[in-house]
Amino acid sequence: MQKALAFLIAFLVTPSFSGCLEAEDNRVIIEEPTPFDFSAPIPITTFYHYANSVSALNSTFTDFEYPNMPMYAHGTYYSTDVPTFEPTIGVTTSGALFMTAWNQGQGGATAIIKCTGIREMANSSEYLCEDVGPSTVPTSNDPYLYVDLWTNRLMKFDMHALAGMTVEYSDDEGATWQTSLPTSGGYTPQDHQTIASVPNPPDWFGPLMYETVWVYCINTGAQGPIGSQCESSFDGGDTWNGQVLGHPASTQCAGLTGHLVGANDGYIYRGNPSCDGPAAYRSSDGGRTWTEHTINTQTGTSTHEIALATDEDSNIHAVWIGEDKLPYYSYSVDNANTWSEAMMVAPPGVTGTGFPTVAAGSAGRVAVGYIGQLGNSSWNGYMSIMTDSFNDNPLITTVAVNMPEDPLDTTEDCGYRRCGGFGDFIDLVIDLDGRPWIALANNPASSDDGDGIGIFGTLAEGPSLRGDTLEYLEPIVPGGASTLS
Repeated sequence: MQKALAFLIAFLVTPSFSGCLEAEDNRVIIEEPTPFDFSAPIPITTFYHYANSVSALNSTFTDFEYPNMPMYAHGTYYSTDVPTFEPTIGVTTSGALFMTAWNQGQGGATAIIKCTGIREMANSSEYLCEDVGPSTVPTSNDPYLYVDLWTNRLMKFDMHALAGMTVEYSDDEGATWQTSLPTSGGYTPQDHQTIASVPNPPDWFGPLMYETVWVYCINTGAQGPIGSQCESSFDGGDTWNGQVLGHPASTQCAGLTGHLVGANDGYIYRGNPSCDGPAAYRSSDGGRTWTEHTINTQTGTSTHEIALATDEDSNIHAVWIGEDKLPYYSYSVDNANTWSEAMMVAPPGVTGTGFPTVAAGSAGRVAVGYIGQLGNSSWNGYMSIMTDSFNDNPLITTVAVNMPEDPLDTTEDCGYRRCGGFGDFIDLVIDLDGRPWIALANNPASSDDGDGIGIFGTLAEGPSLRGDTLEYLEPIVPGGASTLS
């Protein structure tokens, strides 16, 4: 927490040793307090800066206004001790954390790792992680997990050998699972799936037999008349309404789709490169039709992953990796019709980034996630946090969740290609307390050269990203490398 600011008074006494003694110099030098005087030193893994890697440490009190203000922050992580690949993450209202673990479940099934006790523990070894996934579902090449933000239902979406897809769900945090009917779309070769939910689409007038509409999208080809395909369920995942084009035109420039995200106002979005740059695809009828909205035409994109999030007021927040291999952020307050100027959000010293992801809580409170290279071949897991992203000059507090001596990978180009547990994407959510959780992999911790060990990165201390007022999170015991077996 931030300490009360105090004046440091130093008395300088300068005697003369040549001839007669001169009068003592009793001038008082007063060191002015700064906005970054906290009760503890700023960790070496925390950076306070503005857009374009401009340090904020020389700022004064007059440079900040509520809620765009410095708050002490410290990143850390907790291991699942289970390998992962393309980790997706979910958090329920109880605070339980979930992560996918390919081919690690009973009988070779896809595991769903549930971790509890992290917020309550007295030391970093007291939390529990266990597999709660359905053992009856064969492992898939691409497991995907999502927690319905409005109903708390766990959604498990599997693609089986690029030939078939199933959705399983649980309403009791994995204690029991209901296996739905297989999705009804054509099983063309597919990849890069995503699934999410949304309440009350404004332009859907059919019957709703569940509180939310489920939508999934897949990629069936890089471009062309097929490209991305989407399918919807209006009864909670038991039946599906047939695949439709996941884009507005007969062709598209890129078929790889980002993660779906639903908004409180009923619109559902996903990121996708357009022919002109990063774009948001929007549906107002529960995924049956889509419109394309280019976000930016200046930065370019170096990866296919365009990450989107919606906050509690249904504003949209977008993150992508530009052609310079650095992360860019933009927001929309009008359902993706117009976008703010792009802002580069990496801290000073980061020379390259990959695997962008984003989550949002209260309006304008955003966490941007990615892995970044800090001047050499070491790759770290970062979260760049803004408590007022709508500000003309938002303060960005970036934390690395791992220490420099514990990198997530040391391969020179890890952020630019598949690398250990990093496949096509990572994931980020914000729990009800406003604490961000990022799904990452610690590749050196793996016992072989395959997937990395799944880790939950978060804030041990820092600002809450939810609530009517800006508050500090309750501190939790730091984890880190000590949690790896």
